[in-house]
Amino acid sequence: MCSLTGKDYALIEAAQQAIRANYDEETYYHTVGAAVRCRNGAIYTGVNVYSLHGACAEQIAIGAAITHGERDFETIVAVRGKNGEELIPPCGNCRQILHDYMPECGVILPVNGAHKKVKAAELLPFSYTVER
Repeated sequence: MCSLTGKDYALIEAAQQAIRANYDEETYYHTVGAAVRCRNGAIYTGVNVYSLHGACAEQIAIGAAITHGERDFETIVAVRGKNGEELIPPCGNCRQILHDYMPECGVILPVNGAHKKVKAAELLPFSYTVER
């Protein structure tokens, strides 16, 4: 676990901007924003898409990055609330996706009242791994 850098706080702000611009808890339930930073410094954002089989904000941000040809991920964060005031850890499904796509990527999350960064692989011990 490590402390956050200025670039990490800028990533949190990008996630907060994404949800502030799209927050909608009544019609589409867009209540979570996420941002992923690639090693080249590019940042991609997303908001959750609520449905019977919806997609989490982290998945949308990762998909946007991959769509633009990115494959080398550095750090990801998700926030919840109208202004993105709450940092949230990834759900179980997102933990598996992070493990599959970017096990060495840093994940910013709340730990004992502070913001910390851990490797994605650490969030899913004993994970299912596909042989490639």
